[in-house]
Amino acid sequence: MAITSANQLELLQTAEAVAREKMIDPGLVVEAMEESLARAAKSRYGAEMDIRVSIDRKTGKATFTRVRTVVEDDLLENYQAEFTVEQAKQYMANPEVGDVFVEEVPPVEMGRIAAQSAKQVILQKVREAERDRQYEEFKDRAGTIINGAVKREEFGNVIVDLGGAEAVLRRNDKIGRESYRSGDRLRAYIKEVRREPRGHQIFLSRTAPEFMAELFKMEVPEIYDGIIDIKAVARDPGSRAKIAVISHDGSIDPVGACVGMRGSRVQAVVNELQGEKIDIIPWNEDQPTFLVNALQPAEVSKVVLDDEAGKIEVVVPDEQLSLAIGRRGQNVRLASQLTALDIDIMTEAEESERRQKEFEERTKLFMDTLDLDEFFAQLLVSEGFTNLEEVAYVEVDELLVIDGVDDGTANELQARARDYIDAQNKAALDNARELGVQDSLVAFEGLTPQMIEALAKDGVLNLEDFATCADWELAGGWTSVNGERVKDDGILEPFDVSLEEAQDMVMTARVVLGWVDPAELEADAEEGEEDTSEEAEA
Repeated sequence: MAITSANQLELLQTAEAVAREKMIDPGLVVEAMEESLARAAKSRYGAEMDIRVSIDRKTGKATFTRVRTVVEDDLLENYQAEFTVEQAKQYMANPEVGDVFVEEVPPVEMGRIAAQSAKQVILQKVREAERDRQYEEFKDRAGTIINGAVKREEFGNVIVDLGGAEAVLRRNDKIGRESYRSGDRLRAYIKEVRREPRGHQIFLSRTAPEFMAELFKMEVPEIYDGIIDIKAVARDPGSRAKIAVISHDGSIDPVGACVGMRGSRVQAVVNELQGEKIDIIPWNEDQPTFLVNALQPAEVSKVVLDDEAGKIEVVVPDEQLSLAIGRRGQNVRLASQLTALDIDIMTEAEESERRQKEFEERTKLFMDTLDLDEFFAQLLVSEGFTNLEEVAYVEVDELLVIDGVDDGTANELQARARDYIDAQNKAALDNARELGVQDSLVAFEGLTPQMIEALAKDGVLNLEDFATCADWELAGGWTSVNGERVKDDGILEPFDVSLEEAQDMVMTARVVLGWVDPAELEADAEEGEEDTSEEAEA
């Protein structure tokens, strides 16, 4: 096939037709044709030649040129596409390194194989251009709901036609055992839009919590207008969900607005989610109050919040336990997701038994360490003392409120507590030194003798060893092994050292050793604060 004047105009017409069909720029199709023709010419003239093709955008005329570059003598490698300054003098006046000599060559006859190769190049370029168009069109629509038609189902994944683009609804993003037939209409949440060399770029989801939030935004005008905010969503897709809402207008009930007249608004969302039961919960800044709401319909007797550990204990009447936990733990699991807290549920009887056990353990601790009788030890526990440190270092006035305790008794109690703590510290430090611990670690601020002993038992003997530890090695953490979460015990985990505290101690050790510049740490901290404030403003 030769590029003759008879079919020159056909090139442009073909390019425009393909561009219209694929909704891409005709120029991209023409560029693909130029590249395919250049490849065909190279197969005719030689692969080492730098053959280029230019198609006139008005007439369709294809011009074939051979390009040669002037290089230094010792850098000449490709004799077909490069030549030296001396060789270039035959074709150019005063040639210099880097100059380019272009000469037109005759068009080539394209055989069947060359034509097929050219076709493949054009198709590939068109596919790439189509994917780029889809990405540009949909990248800003991530996080929104879209309607499409089911094209086919492959290995449990549904291919959805969005009109000019294809998306995929993966098996784990479908609700329950949803199945679709070709041509079915489908509504889904655009979870992610990303560039990929092959395959789909637009990923949909019907299980994402954001899908439910967007559905409520469509059904409830007050949410769309910003009068009501959705603060949190937790879902067990296809079964049950909880959604926390708050109203910025005191005259509007957020729960009632989301439910709608006779439940019309929430029912529309339920129908879309295959009958998923939805609990609409009023959001509250007070976490215990919010948790009580989140555990509905169960009744809660008492809530104990541990801010540092991010855990919360919930006490419920014995007959409410199964309702609070829910079928297969569903209710408490959703409440935990909604509040971002670890929830420990127990009955009133279990709590009473646990408190009695703690009371007995603390009583025995004070009896054994302070040489007290049972009655006096129970008095200490009843006043809220839980460990020796509290007795040893509390203000004397707090001991004097105990019946029968005067100044002399209070001072004696503190002296006994401090003597016992000092003896324990000395024993721990002596043991650590026997294991080979060095003064650099002993002198490091923030480590107790018991911590130093635990570190020494694990082979951490000096400040350099400590500075090389990872935060999770000290505080503990979780890793994934063969798809299962496995607990990693931290060296200092028994001393309630958090991950953040471990990070601070390790970084401080590195600063002391001169491994890290304190100025850089301050700059990073300030940058982190700025990012946090910007996110809060957004």
